[in-house]
Amino acid sequence: MKFKLTALLFLCVIGMAIAQKKIWTLEECVTYAVENNLSIQQFELDLENATIDKSDAIGAFLPNLNGTLNGQSNTGLSFDPTNNQPVNTTQITSSGSVTSSVLLFDGVRNIHRLNRSKLNVIANQYRLDNLVNDIRLNVAINYLNILSSKEAAKVAKALYAVTEQDLNKTRELVESGVVARGDLLEIEATAATQEQQIINAENDVLINRISLAQLLQITDYVNFDISDVDFEVPAAEILNNSPKAIFDKAMTYWYETKFFETNVELAEKDLSLAKGETYPVLSAFFNYNTRYSDQFLDAITGQVIPFRDQLWINDGVGYGVQINIPVFNGWSTRNKIKRSQINVIKAELDLEQNKLDLETNINQAYVDVVNSSKAYDAALKTREARRLAMNYSRERFDVGIMNSFDYSQAQSRVDNAEAEVIRTKYDYVFRIKVLEFYFGLPIVID
Repeated sequence: MKFKLTALLFLCVIGMAIAQKKIWTLEECVTYAVENNLSIQQFELDLENATIDKSDAIGAFLPNLNGTLNGQSNTGLSFDPTNNQPVNTTQITSSGSVTSSVLLFDGVRNIHRLNRSKLNVIANQYRLDNLVNDIRLNVAINYLNILSSKEAAKVAKALYAVTEQDLNKTRELVESGVVARGDLLEIEATAATQEQQIINAENDVLINRISLAQLLQITDYVNFDISDVDFEVPAAEILNNSPKAIFDKAMTYWYETKFFETNVELAEKDLSLAKGETYPVLSAFFNYNTRYSDQFLDAITGQVIPFRDQLWINDGVGYGVQINIPVFNGWSTRNKIKRSQINVIKAELDLEQNKLDLETNINQAYVDVVNSSKAYDAALKTREARRLAMNYSRERFDVGIMNSFDYSQAQSRVDNAEAEVIRTKYDYVFRIKVLEFYFGLPIVID
């Protein structure tokens, strides 16, 4: 009893620890999303069904075996099942049989069904793996959005801290009569604008946190947060590979394309199955049966022959083969073959379209990385220039050469430059991760 209470307490502590967990890494988010996503669970059930279908296809090669038992009582005129003679009395009868049949030839449709079921298992696995990949990418995107909004909030607070210092300094200058009160009002307006920017940035953090929590199907938004990752922009080593090389690499593993390739093979198997219906079907059967009647009498003693003895006396065996030859079925088989041929062509076209889309997406992703790299570099240069200009403006403002309006405009340009650096930085990181994703590299943020 003491052991059970200890174990229960331990489980409660573990449960509370999980419930209070607040900081999530990217790896934890991805793992949790994959394990708890409803669509993944549905696809996993589809995969289980496909595996069961494969078992059905294997079972079709085996002979079937069925048994029947029958017992009844008749009063009045009836026929004795042991000798098929009419009797006019109350009689109790019973019968039993065992029947087995096996398919010998069906136009090799069973073989095609088995091969099709194997392909269907593979197709469902590709579909599941592709969904898992999509979820991993979506989690990473949402994770980066949170990091971006958090960094924007930090920068907004840092800029406000600088403005607050300017505000205090200007207030002292106004009180000492060095500058006009209008200059103070202008800086106060700038500070108010920055306060609004901080509020907007913090709202973005909350919204992005909620979006990721919803993707993970976590309802406790308040206690959900991710670990702050302060990382440098990674080198775009992926650009050392040409778009053609990335596409060729993607073609070796890209689950979505593999799924479409398998669909072509499935359509071809369906065509073979349809053609198989034009062949005769040959099967064999075996039947063993016996019967009992309380009116079955011994010719010498005149007594009812015992139940066990009647089972051997009245048993019989039947066996044979049966062939069904398709002759005409209202063009049903012919039309099924034509539909299957069309489905093969459609599956091939879907595959080619998927390859074209993949190649287009990779080329676009490659161009996006190059362009976002240039945009990020330009944003860094602009920020540096704006900062230098701001320092110069501060010096001029402190000595009264620049008015507060121009000074606020310089500060606003710095704010915009800082925001643009954050935007282009995370856009660049995201583009790199997408292109690496096509190349088969895992999504890692550190």
